[in-house]
Amino acid sequence: MSRRNLQRLIHVGAKQLGIDSATRHDLQLRVVGKASMADMTDSELRALAAEMKRMGFKADAQGRRPPARRADIRFCHVMWRLLNEAGAAKVAGAKGLNAFIRARFEKTWGHVPIDIDTMTEWEQIKDVVEALKSWCAREGIDLSQ
Repeated sequence: MSRRNLQRLIHVGAKQLGIDSATRHDLQLRVVGKASMADMTDSELRALAAEMKRMGFKADAQGRRPPARRADIRFCHVMWRLLNEAGAAKVAGAKGLNAFIRARFEKTWGHVPIDIDTMTEWEQIKDVVEALKSWCAREGIDLSQ
């Protein structure tokens, strides 16, 4: 995990635990002896994050959307992640996937849902699945797994 991501994690943990800035600085002093995260090494930042997890911070739930209810939409998310990992899709996550759907289908459909997870028209979802499968095939991504 990068230094910046560790700092973000600590800020998220403080917010989740209801710790204000002054209390977080006190915690930092107690755990690593430094009040400023800018002065900490990566190992000290990890130690601080570990202490916050010991205090009840649940890092896993932060920043993640619940999985889509429909399997075909979850498959779209998986294909988008694979495209992003392959370097073909430039914007990761639902934000990028939603932008792709808007760019690819807005003229054809006349309107596009704001978020793929709210889509209910099976024909539109099928169009998205087929477009992503074609793109994966062009990029040499194996979807048989």
